[in-house]
Amino acid sequence: MVFSSTLFLLYFLPVFLLIYHIVPKSWKNYIILLASIIFYAWGAPKFLFVIAGAIILTFYLVKGLYEADSIKKKRIFTSLAIFLNLGLLAYFKYANFFIDSVNFLISSFGLKPMKWIEIALPIGISFYTFHSITYIIDAYRNVHKPFKKLSEYAIYIMAFPHMIAGPIVRFNTIADQIASRNETIDDKLLGVYRFAIGLAKKVLIANIMAAQADAIFNGDILTLSTPNAWLGIIAYTFQIYFDFSGYSDMAIGLALMMGLKFPENFNLPYTAKSITEFWRRWHITLGSFMKDYLYIPLGGNRVGKRKMYFNLWIVFLISGLWHGASWNFVAWGAFHGLFLVLDKMFLLKVLNKMGGFFSNLLTFIIVMIGWVLFRSDSLDFAFAYIGKLFSFTGGNLFLPNPDFIRIILIAVFFAFITKFKFGQKLNDFFFQKQLYNTKQHILLSGLSLILLLLSISFIISSDFNPFIYFRF
Repeated sequence: MVFSSTLFLLYFLPVFLLIYHIVPKSWKNYIILLASIIFYAWGAPKFLFVIAGAIILTFYLVKGLYEADSIKKKRIFTSLAIFLNLGLLAYFKYANFFIDSVNFLISSFGLKPMKWIEIALPIGISFYTFHSITYIIDAYRNVHKPFKKLSEYAIYIMAFPHMIAGPIVRFNTIADQIASRNETIDDKLLGVYRFAIGLAKKVLIANIMAAQADAIFNGDILTLSTPNAWLGIIAYTFQIYFDFSGYSDMAIGLALMMGLKFPENFNLPYTAKSITEFWRRWHITLGSFMKDYLYIPLGGNRVGKRKMYFNLWIVFLISGLWHGASWNFVAWGAFHGLFLVLDKMFLLKVLNKMGGFFSNLLTFIIVMIGWVLFRSDSLDFAFAYIGKLFSFTGGNLFLPNPDFIRIILIAVFFAFITKFKFGQKLNDFFFQKQLYNTKQHILLSGLSLILLLLSISFIISSDFNPFIYFRF
C-alpha cells in the first residue's frame, strides 16, 4: 500500500483518522500500531513476522544494555542488537547481490556458478534498519532513555507514515512525542495542507515526468539521440525529486495529524551551488544519519586530509549501496563521493568564483549525470547512456507527450522557486510558517481540497503510479 493509491486515500486513511480521533487518548498509540501493522501486512504479509520478531528482540536487547551494570555487558548487548539488525539487512537486501557478484567472478574463470534461491526484499527494510540502529546507539550513548513499553518502540519502528520510505526519524527526537504528546488543531490542519501538497507533487508532477523518463530509458539505447537522452534524464531528475520529496511531505503531514513532528527531508536541493551543498538539501535525514553515525565515528574532519577524503568515500560508497544492491548504486555513491572530495580539495573555491548562476548550473548538470547511474539497470547501460549525452547525435527534440511541456515548466518553477523573490515568499508561506490566521486557513483549506481532488482524479483515471523509493 502506498500513499498515492485509492485504497489508502479513500479507505485506509479516512477510517484510520475517524477511529483515531474518537477513541480515548490512552488508546491512540494502539490505534497507530494496529493501523501500521495492517498497512505493512497489506504489502508484505510474509515479512510481518520477521519484522515483529526483530522488533521484540531488539527491544529487550536494548533494555538489557541500558540496565547492564558494566561497560562490558553494555557492549555485548549493543553488539548483539546491531548484529541482529544489520544481519537482517545484509541477508535480505545483499545476499542476492553477493552471490550474483561471486558467480560472475567465478564464471569468468570457467567455473560452475553457485546455486542460490533468490531472496525476496522486504518492503522498507533499509528504513527499518536505520531506525533500529539509532535506537540502539542512542541508548548506548545515553542520549535518551529507551522506551518502557514494547508497543511504543514498535510504533517508533513501524509507524506507517515513515515505515516504507522515511524520513529517517531519530529516536531521541521522537521518543517523548510517542510516549506523551499534545495534539493541536493547528498542527492537524498543517498536516492536511502538507499532505495535499505532497500528494500533488507525487501524482501531478512526478508521475508525468516518470512517463517521459520511462519511455526514453526503456527504449533502444543504440538509436537514442543526444536531445532525447537529455530529455530523458531531465525528466528523471524532476521525477525522483518530486516523487521522493512529495512522499516525505505526505509522511510529515500524516505525522502532524497524529501530533507527531517529523524532521524535514528536503530543502530545494536543485538550487545547490555545489555537491556539498546538494547533500545538505537532499534527503537531509539520510545525510545527517551518515554524518553522525558513520562519518564522525570514523574520525570526521578531525583526522588528516587523506584519511578525511577516504572517510568521505567510504560513507558515500555505503550510501550508494544502501540505496540498492547493485553496482550502479555503488558507482553512484562513488560519483558523489568523488565530487565531495574535490569540493574539499579545490572545487568549492572554483565554484565560488564562477558566481551563483553558473555554479548552480554546473552542480545541477553533475547531479543529473549522477542520476543516470541511479536510474540505469546496469553499469553498461549507464555508461552507454552518458555517452549518448555527449555524442551530439541528431534526432527529434521531444517525444510525443502533450502533458510533458506544461508539467516540466511547473516542475522547474517549484524546484527553483527560491531563486525568485516572490517564490521565496511563497515557499516560506507554505513550508516555514507554523501559524495562520482565519483567512489564510480558508485559503489553504480550499487549495488543499482542490489538490486532493485533482490528485485522486488523476489516480483513478490512470493505472500508472510508480514510486521510486518503495523498493529501498
